[in-house]
Amino acid sequence: MTPPALEIADLIRTAGAAFVERNRQWIRWRHVKVLLAMARCRTAALGGHLDECIRCRHRTPISYNSCRNRHCPKCQTAAREKWIAARHKELLPTRYLHVVFTLPRHLAPLVLRNKKVIYDLLFRASAETLLEVARDPRHLGAEIGFFSVLHTWNQKLRIHPHVHCVVPAGGLSLDHTRWVRSPDNYFLPKAVLRKVFRGKFVAALRQAFRNGELRFPEKLKLLAYPKIFAAWLRPLYRKPWVVYLKPPFGGPEYVLQYLGRYTHRVAISNHRLVSFADGQVTFRWRDSAHHNEQKLTAVSHDKFLRRFLLHILPQGFVRIRHFGLLACRRRRTTLPPMLPVVGCGTKSAYRRTHFLHRRRCRSLSLSQVWRTNEGHRTADRCRNPTSFSTPDQLCGMKRRSPTPTLRTLPRATFLSAFPSNRSPRSASSTTPFKVPCRRSQLVSPSCRVLRSAAQPPRTSRPLLPIIEFA
Repeated sequence: MTPPALEIADLIRTAGAAFVERNRQWIRWRHVKVLLAMARCRTAALGGHLDECIRCRHRTPISYNSCRNRHCPKCQTAAREKWIAARHKELLPTRYLHVVFTLPRHLAPLVLRNKKVIYDLLFRASAETLLEVARDPRHLGAEIGFFSVLHTWNQKLRIHPHVHCVVPAGGLSLDHTRWVRSPDNYFLPKAVLRKVFRGKFVAALRQAFRNGELRFPEKLKLLAYPKIFAAWLRPLYRKPWVVYLKPPFGGPEYVLQYLGRYTHRVAISNHRLVSFADGQVTFRWRDSAHHNEQKLTAVSHDKFLRRFLLHILPQGFVRIRHFGLLACRRRRTTLPPMLPVVGCGTKSAYRRTHFLHRRRCRSLSLSQVWRTNEGHRTADRCRNPTSFSTPDQLCGMKRRSPTPTLRTLPRATFLSAFPSNRSPRSASSTTPFKVPCRRSQLVSPSCRVLRSAAQPPRTSRPLLPIIEFA
């Protein structure tokens, strides 16, 4: 895939510090943490690694490390492949349904101030709806297992909480003796799902209000009164609640490819960005009301970042959850006995799929050399590497051990280090030696562990410190 010409990280590096200064009245440290991680992603600030061929000893140019933040659009590919590989053993040889539960727009102001509470209610209400309707003998009369993925955005990056549920078109009988299949694969009627989901969510929201779990800011302070809150919830019964049910798609092989579109997706990908000029960010969006037509929209830089930060999840919030037979506490006990009942024999009957992360050429951490430049850390690139292999020749990668790593602090006057096995000093020596450190000099001894001998003094930090994104 061709790399995008414009990235969200470029927008943050360009005017991220000014954006934080202009919005200090509402921005929090978790927002700054995400912006800072995305600005440093795959740059010298996070270090880098070199790849070496085990045959020809050819080294590729340095590759900078990623931030691994779940809100970064460049750090989700490896996590997605790893998650799909782990879920491969849990797939059943049957068709799957895709169900989407969406909250009305009427709840958007309350969602922004109570993300963790309302997102938990959305997960719980949608899961209980599917389990209850599936147990009903009029529909399926069986127990099902599925997983749900939370998305909080629409194509224009506005708040739009909804949950994607991937459900097998069948379930285990209530006595756990046989596998019940739906003849038409539509055992979840939309009309029933809408009514049950609406009733469960509104009832759970009222209970959260009675328990004092909801917070009301200045614009919504009148909702703190019980009568006004009850009157505010009353129109929810007259508004249409959207529950979308896609037609059943293919078997387990196709599901593995389909899951990647929804599991580790962020609010917007870098490939949707078109341009950034005169303080305006232009990006593509899909208009579902006009046959998914691709359109362009332009918003200001601050407005774009504000919309992006709306979708930062609370700390520690789990956005992919399993329910029913596939719940984390039950899958080890219910899944092995269920496979013979479904008709697939044992687990070994599954055909293993080769994923993208299973390659012979792996990216491994090799030697890094750091230097200090007025407090900013950069990495020394490999100078003019010579290629000894042809493009069609397969090369395997190996990890060099030990890994000489050097880290310096701008306030340190000298560094203390232990010599490694490849050091010109004695390999059996364990006596630390001192290396002079200056900001204008490149320090590159062969060492294993480096610690600063002069630690910088601790100072009190403000809640929102001044951060340089450049």
